[in-house]
Amino acid sequence: MPLVLLGGLVFGFGLGFSHMARPEVVLAFLTFDDFGLLFVMFGGSIVAGLAFWTLPKLRESAPLTGRPYGRRLKSFDRNVLVGGSIFGVGWGLSGICPGAAYASLGVGNWPILYAIGGMFVGAYVQGVWRSRDAADPTATAPTDD
Repeated sequence: MPLVLLGGLVFGFGLGFSHMARPEVVLAFLTFDDFGLLFVMFGGSIVAGLAFWTLPKLRESAPLTGRPYGRRLKSFDRNVLVGGSIFGVGWGLSGICPGAAYASLGVGNWPILYAIGGMFVGAYVQGVWRSRDAADPTATAPTDD
């Protein structure tokens, strides 16, 4: 757990230091006025890519869970398309993604609490909806008769 806390601190500090925890900066990126976020995302992708490439060569299992490394591929289906679209609309409306929303509290962006509250309500509603579908026997995949 200390490693996760340290990672979160570094992530939050980086977002705050790069000003990417400010909705106006994110909205400027989304309206093609400022491409600074692109460079921050590119830098993060390089670090994450190197970690995902080197860690399996150094260790046989994940340090926190002990499970072996492996690829988890998610197929591109309707749920991914619809969920990603809803996420994108929320990102555009609030001007902040979930990780940066928490970091923006650290730079004094208190109105972001509305967006964070909305994220929790949205996640809860989606969880209730998915649980309802799982419990409904008519919601299962059709069989070939």
